[in-house]
Amino acid sequence: MEKWFNVGKIVNTHGIRGEVRVISRTDFPDERYKTGNVLYLFMPGETEEKPLVITSHRKHKSFDLLTFEGFEGLNMVEPFKGGLLKIKESQLGELNEGEYYFHEIIGCVVKTVDEEEIGKVTEILTPGANDVWVVKGKDGKDCYIPYIEQIVKKVDVKEKQIFIEPMEGLLS
Repeated sequence: MEKWFNVGKIVNTHGIRGEVRVISRTDFPDERYKTGNVLYLFMPGETEEKPLVITSHRKHKSFDLLTFEGFEGLNMVEPFKGGLLKIKESQLGELNEGEYYFHEIIGCVVKTVDEEEIGKVTEILTPGANDVWVVKGKDGKDCYIPYIEQIVKKVDVKEKQIFIEPMEGLLS
């Protein structure tokens, strides 16, 4: 059974030349939206995915704008609104040591190096220099763990566990 990964959602069209506005859900937009790459469109209520070959990509405000081979006009891409763009698991690239895909981190249990459980990663924020992992604590409150060497000591994606050395004030 093929495993799929969401890389974006088409929220609207842009202009009259067949561009679509995408809210990106990928950690590697430049790689995913490269000209010639294939994305698969999943429309609500449909069972078959539609392969789409990217012919252009550019950023506009908070959106990624894409065009697809064979879909050169507004009327051709209008039906794509609301669709999800996905890739196959086989399209995931190899990462360097210490790099992880979002789906590998979300759901991991976070513990201190002393084995005290803090909670589960529910979301990843990408505000700038480093990612920030949002951890839902056992008390229901969120705490924010910056993905930096001084704090994150071990990531075990197979066991879905992350061990941290919290600095003063991080968990309060």
